[in-house]
Amino acid sequence: MNAHVANGDIAERTRAIVGALRSLEGPLLPILHEVQDEFGYVPHEALPVIASELNLSRAEVHGVMTFYHDYRDHPAGRHVLKLCRAEACQSMGGDAVADRMKTLLGVDFHQTALDGSVTLEPVYCLGLCACAPAAMLDGELYGRVDDETIADLVAQVQR
Repeated sequence: MNAHVANGDIAERTRAIVGALRSLEGPLLPILHEVQDEFGYVPHEALPVIASELNLSRAEVHGVMTFYHDYRDHPAGRHVLKLCRAEACQSMGGDAVADRMKTLLGVDFHQTALDGSVTLEPVYCLGLCACAPAAMLDGELYGRVDDETIADLVAQVQR
């Protein structure tokens, strides 16, 4: 993943991704996932290329990209910490976990720490409702998040 690429390179690499996946049924989501895997986010410059290659409007591509919370329009930090904001987690102290995490990391939701160490994202269910509150760090799930877990997660992202 390389977040610092020239616009022409973004267009070329995006066309290659679209070319490889356009034969899929409903290719837009897989294409957006692959573009994000390639660049670490979905660059604004990639959207018109995808639209043109799939014969969609820019508005359609932009609408899909912004509808799904997993797509980013800017590079993420070295670590991505997701905190569940669904009702089960909120009822088990998720708001306090989120407030504590924001304070310790110095960021709000959808922000990346100034040193690039972590991006904090809200998600609306990690599937651990019975183990609420829940979090996910770089794809690894954590249930029953408490002060000890918070300290461990913060230590991991600040390494």
